[in-house]
Amino acid sequence: MHIWMRAETRPNERRAGLLPDGAAALVARGWTVTVEDSPTRIVPTADYAAAGCRIARPGTWTKAPVDAIILGLKELPADDMPLRHRHIMFGHAFKGQPEGQVLLDRFRAGGGTLLDLEYLVDDTGRRIAAFGHWAGYAGAALSLRAWAGQTGPVDICTSAEVMAEDLRNLLTCRAPRVLIIGALGRVGQGAAALCASVGARVTAWDISETANGGPFPEVLSHDVFLNCILAAPGVPVFVPRDAGTKPRTLRVIGDIACDPNSTFNPVPVYDHVTSWQAPTRRVHDTPPLDVMAIDNLPSLLPEESSKDFAMQLLPHLKRLDRLDEGVWSRAAEKFRGYRS
Repeated sequence: MHIWMRAETRPNERRAGLLPDGAAALVARGWTVTVEDSPTRIVPTADYAAAGCRIARPGTWTKAPVDAIILGLKELPADDMPLRHRHIMFGHAFKGQPEGQVLLDRFRAGGGTLLDLEYLVDDTGRRIAAFGHWAGYAGAALSLRAWAGQTGPVDICTSAEVMAEDLRNLLTCRAPRVLIIGALGRVGQGAAALCASVGARVTAWDISETANGGPFPEVLSHDVFLNCILAAPGVPVFVPRDAGTKPRTLRVIGDIACDPNSTFNPVPVYDHVTSWQAPTRRVHDTPPLDVMAIDNLPSLLPEESSKDFAMQLLPHLKRLDRLDEGVWSRAAEKFRGYRS
């Protein structure tokens, strides 16, 4: 087995899906682990070398042996190069996203396979590794920050506690009323943890509260709405397109699930993600309604989120020599069975 961890090319992306202790465990099995050098990764390259990994230049995965499995997190550089390897990554390709169709075409052209991290699921359909908790935590922090009037650029935070303390210093007038939909999932639990740490008043909803399919006027009666439900067939619309013109208390939507280009988007008041430089987008002026929709929220807490995710993923990386079984077989079948 040969696992090749590529350097991430997206700005502000410092996370890693495999840490040195995990790499050492794979090397101890007699596997080859190649790690591309990255000056921005949260873990120094020297730590991987000390764990027995081979070190390669950034971007050289394109020349890796065809039997190497390429491990990454976020999107590949945009070009039309056919993809001949098996790639483990978040492809964002199976919900009708336009960029996803381009990616799938590249795999089909090169004969490679997308083993999408979002679709690594156990036999009950539950994801086996996710950044959800930290996406929820950071997304809630940025949304409450916007409600407090702070909408300027954001940057990496040294810890979750520092992130919460900075927010507590902003919320000095009153505690916002926050509605979390998807409160029982990983993302919702992370959002609730942040809200609890800063004293926000939370209404927690999950499947039972949204089973009637809507409409949901209660969303508009809160200060902040946090969507923690992934876009998928059957998910109802939580915020209607004309929400800005309706009577409302709602001032900030944190679309933590963040899939605006999906045909199943439950928050159709906006159509593109926001960024670290401009974390919110105003979708209505009077009264204001802002949307926070950053699609790499866990990157704001790269150390904690990497440790958590890598710990979840490692037991399954150890089974990569059995690609025709379990989570890897199901992910491959998702790729083979998908038609745009």
